[in-house]
Amino acid sequence: MMAARSLLLAAALLAATPVTALAQASEDAIAVPVLRANVTVEGDVVRIGDMIDNAGTSAQIAIYRAPDLGTTGSLPTAQVIAALQAHRVIGVDTRDIKAVAVTRAARTLEGKEIESQVAHTLEHRNGLGDAANLNLTFDRDVQDVRLEASNTGALQPVSVRYEPRNGRFDVSFEIANDANGARTKLRFTGIAIETVEATVLTRGVERNEVLRSSDVVTERRPKAEVGGDAAARNRAVGMQMRKQLRAGQVVKVADLAKPDLVQRDDNVTLIYESAGLYLTMRGKALENGTDGDTVNVLNLQSKRTVSGVVLGRGQVAISIATPRLRTATDATSTIGATETAAPVSVAATSNAQTSPKAE
Repeated sequence: MMAARSLLLAAALLAATPVTALAQASEDAIAVPVLRANVTVEGDVVRIGDMIDNAGTSAQIAIYRAPDLGTTGSLPTAQVIAALQAHRVIGVDTRDIKAVAVTRAARTLEGKEIESQVAHTLEHRNGLGDAANLNLTFDRDVQDVRLEASNTGALQPVSVRYEPRNGRFDVSFEIANDANGARTKLRFTGIAIETVEATVLTRGVERNEVLRSSDVVTERRPKAEVGGDAAARNRAVGMQMRKQLRAGQVVKVADLAKPDLVQRDDNVTLIYESAGLYLTMRGKALENGTDGDTVNVLNLQSKRTVSGVVLGRGQVAISIATPRLRTATDATSTIGATETAAPVSVAATSNAQTSPKAE
């Protein structure tokens, strides 16, 4: 009886053995290390677990230094296999890969983005205007900055200094790091100048000259140079210069005047207009005048000097004084005044005629 039971147990163990062996073989097949064609790492080293799938306990072993931040390097497959074998990782399925591309992940801050952040940090500080109007000159050229991918925080200003007397700025930022808590620090120094749009002459102009569209362009100039009196281009064109200016100079509102529509010694048209009457005469301007100015004009027909208001180019409106006519009301008023004195003398005469003679 005991012998029979031992035989049955042995038979059962023998029957189970092939199943266990197959299961182990299946696990071994799944666990075969497989080479990766493209690898991305975030640290400064490349580990076995980065290079192959199913690295097992060898996954954390560092075998290469990572390329520079934001760059990609290439490793021949034969070199990778040799490095893996040195750490007893064998039987790697290379999948006929000739080389492995290794990229180091990074966060890139573009130079333009940094300049914009500095400008917004300086905005409205110590008398400065909007960030869009600030012209920044950095002590060193601002290049793209590559940071560890774990530096995901915003550019946070921690120190900001600006000196209005010389325009110097000194700005420091910190960027949070999710991986180790250590913040990345960036510092930028230079000169900030606030600029404004200004109308600039493309050529030299003389006094009393009228500006044409081709005579001016719009440029950004330092606010300290222009001041608060800069003339807008659309308001400068067609205006008359009060003084001589050189090419490249900024045109200010004080430099401009309305153009003279009438100039001294020019022939003009004198216009007289009233209800139902419109007369024109020839005249000669005795002084300059713009729209709405009162000027003296010589009437070439009467040779008399008259005053008029400039209406347009070469046109002056005049008014003529007319004598006042006597009306019926005026006559009545005169008669009334005469009759007020008459009763005195008439009464005296009447009394002399009707008084009885004393006897």
